[in-house]
Amino acid sequence: MEILNKTSKEKPRNLWKDVNWKKYQTHVTVSSINSATKSEEIDDSVIYMDDIEKRKEVYGICGECNEPGTGVKWCQSCNAKKFEENFKNWTSGNKDIDELIQHSQLNAVEHSKCLEWIPYEKFQNVTYITRGGFGKIYSADWPEGNIDRWDIENQKWHRFTSKKVALKSLDNSSEISTDFLNEIKSYLQIYFRGIVGYYGITQDPNTKDYMMVLNYCKNGNLRNFYLNKYDNIKLYKLSRIAYGLLNIHNAGKVHKDFHSGNILEDITIYISDLGMCQPANNEEKSDKKEGVYGVLPFMAPEVLRGYQYTKAADIYSFGIIMNEFLSEEIPFNDIPHDHILAIKICKGLRPKISEHIPKFLVELIMKCWDAKAENRPTAKELYQILKKWNETKFNDDEIHSQMREYEKIREKKFKNRSNENKSESIKTHPQAIYTSRLLSFKNLPEPVNSSDLTSFQVNSDDVPSVSTNLISECFDVQLSESDLDGINQEEEI
Repeated sequence: MEILNKTSKEKPRNLWKDVNWKKYQTHVTVSSINSATKSEEIDDSVIYMDDIEKRKEVYGICGECNEPGTGVKWCQSCNAKKFEENFKNWTSGNKDIDELIQHSQLNAVEHSKCLEWIPYEKFQNVTYITRGGFGKIYSADWPEGNIDRWDIENQKWHRFTSKKVALKSLDNSSEISTDFLNEIKSYLQIYFRGIVGYYGITQDPNTKDYMMVLNYCKNGNLRNFYLNKYDNIKLYKLSRIAYGLLNIHNAGKVHKDFHSGNILEDITIYISDLGMCQPANNEEKSDKKEGVYGVLPFMAPEVLRGYQYTKAADIYSFGIIMNEFLSEEIPFNDIPHDHILAIKICKGLRPKISEHIPKFLVELIMKCWDAKAENRPTAKELYQILKKWNETKFNDDEIHSQMREYEKIREKKFKNRSNENKSESIKTHPQAIYTSRLLSFKNLPEPVNSSDLTSFQVNSDDVPSVSTNLISECFDVQLSESDLDGINQEEEI
């Protein structure tokens, strides 16, 4: 490594490079996988910690230690020392939380991977938004903002000031579980695109419950977005959801609680609540052996029967999400979410597929929610298909025609809904529950696909052979690395 000549009085200089956001990840991936496995990555944007020369080429070098960066304007080893020197100046009052935050700061390879302990008084205009499965959600202003980088020339942390954030309280978390915290630690160690950002942890001074501090998404969750906003880029948004899920699966993880309430919209799409679909405290955690947490309409039949969550179970959930987003109708909103519904799902019942959804998308939905997990596409296949359809929708006559008719009906439907009483248009059964909860069903039947397509609310004549051709072509497509070069700068957290 080249050593820069400088006297002890010479100030460190900023030697970072501007990173090509579209070509490379914003920080390194820490991994012990071998080079043969690395070559199978979806694209060449991945930069590994042990690839010294590529780190130097992409990020530049640290003006203090002259080592290659580990992320955008970030040196993991130098910044870890700065964080460690400050450990004595703060505490959450909880040893496990302190260790989680300290672990994140010592190992952060970029600003998005470092948590902070943020005293509650640092927030202003805290406003209640809604309740989730295991806590309440608030919005707040954070004038100080989150750490962006170390300002090497002024020797202080540079921050994104005047930040709008979401505060997610965790019920009964004064006795927070170490397993729960380990889920957050696991999340911080992996590179995820399209996943909502975490900034730190605070504590409600009244309830003493801990609160996660997250990126605020002004349009709310996916359901709130489609009920209140109109846009004509649904194929693009679906491809971004699929890409976020792909990154989760590429990291060897599964979401476990994938539903429209855990997908957030703010210019682009973010997946949230990864690893947080469970109570924060030990007492409820012990009950998990007796059931599974989730939102019933989105849960794969094999999971309802007690089998382990798999990537294929997430794909099933994606199919339900995709249908809801395209049909703009809440799944199973007119019936109780109970044992009877769980039985019917195992017997092949699926949500209504609106007749105006393009037929090439109908079959993909049905492939995702196939009763047999092995018949479902992978997240990579989903992303490739949806990305290809989005990119070719204007020069493929068949796709363009179907999407044009779909948008005409959607626009008219949205205008009609805007003129109606919204509380009536989204009315749900009192026992239809769309927040995560513990579910435990006994004696569910073996999952099967319904032989009666009316259970899908779509006639066989509505799914022409041309739909099959489009699906088959897309499953065969092999996209180049340059085709999968990632994401626009505006999508980075």
